[in-house]
Amino acid sequence: MGDFSAYAGLAFRKMHGAGNDFVVLDQRRGGAPVTAELARAIGDRHRGVGFDQLAILTGAPGAYKLAFMNPDGSVAGACGNATRCVADWLMTEAGTSDLNLGTARGDLRAVRDASGLVGVNMGKPLFNNEDIPLSDEADPSELPLTGAPMALSMGNPHCVFVVPDAEVADLVGDGSIIETNPLFPKKTNVEYISLLAPNRLRMRVWERGTGVTLACGSGACAAAVVAATKGLTARQVEIVADGGTLSVDWRDDGVWLSGPTAHVFDGVLGDSFLGLAT
Repeated sequence: MGDFSAYAGLAFRKMHGAGNDFVVLDQRRGGAPVTAELARAIGDRHRGVGFDQLAILTGAPGAYKLAFMNPDGSVAGACGNATRCVADWLMTEAGTSDLNLGTARGDLRAVRDASGLVGVNMGKPLFNNEDIPLSDEADPSELPLTGAPMALSMGNPHCVFVVPDAEVADLVGDGSIIETNPLFPKKTNVEYISLLAPNRLRMRVWERGTGVTLACGSGACAAAVVAATKGLTARQVEIVADGGTLSVDWRDDGVWLSGPTAHVFDGVLGDSFLGLAT
């Protein structure tokens, strides 16, 4: 464990959306910059807290910002479920049902519906090689990989396979290899989807910088876009992930993601973890 004494008293909130779990650091009042080393330490499920993504909250009312990191210390450009979870927290705190969050993906609008579920507009899907990013010679609509997957960006890269049965996909074996395929200069998330019923998809996912996760918000958006583009479903679908069900609606203004959120617990990183004298 490194010396993290600069983070003495660092508080965090553990949250999840459909089993996709996050540690949220509230830095609205400032704090030392979060390093890749600290992210890796907090992300260790045995010696730290553990998370699929680390969400770092900064800013003030009307100008909140979110940044995301993976357990391997890399930057995650977008995280739909973490955005929904933090939006839930902030809307509850402010007594509102509508707010904007600034991210690397742009300003994302979040709303709470009449049933209490929180949705977020994850923006429009991007299909250009430069935006995904994808190597110049590849056709994003049909990649030169077994299964001819489709690539797109939802603020982060996705490689989506349409298969007869997502249950039997080799996430660990194939997902880990595809993540680092030279087609993807910044690596990629990998999704396997299959049709369960009209406008209802099964999705399993390997996340870039994380591995197998129980759900993935941006991945669910990518899955819905691919399914609609290929004529498998309409633009409004349910996505059944390993950790729960998410709803996706690909509208003219962007891809809306909604589903459950949960506040698990709050904590403070301990002195021995931070390398402080005890």
